[in-house]
Amino acid sequence: QVQLVESGGGLVQAGGSLRLSCTASGRTSSTVGIGWFRQAPGKERGFVASIDWTGDRIYYTNSVKGRFTISRDNANYTVYLQMNSLKPGDTALYYCAARYRESGSYDSWGQGTQVTVSS
Repeated sequence: QVQLVESGGGLVQAGGSLRLSCTASGRTSSTVGIGWFRQAPGKERGFVASIDWTGDRIYYTNSVKGRFTISRDNANYTVYLQMNSLKPGDTALYYCAARYRESGSYDSWGQGTQVTVSS
């Protein structure tokens, strides 16, 4: 099993930036990558971005392309989500999740970090 800890959330004005971090520990060798997801009040949790540990596969949801950048630090099993040009619509609880090699699914989740963007 893999444990995930997120950090870096906070309150920022529209147009500002934040960088989220997700650090994995435990059986990290059983995972192929990390994804970021977010859930706003009253809405379902949705995909934001993902990266595999090789860095070869990076994906973004359309609404964040050009504004968010996902990156990794394999030495520390940490994945970052740099968020620029933030909008009030980006306000949500952000989660990172580990995708497992065997299942291909995101089966381990962090506790979430709150991002609030004021207008």
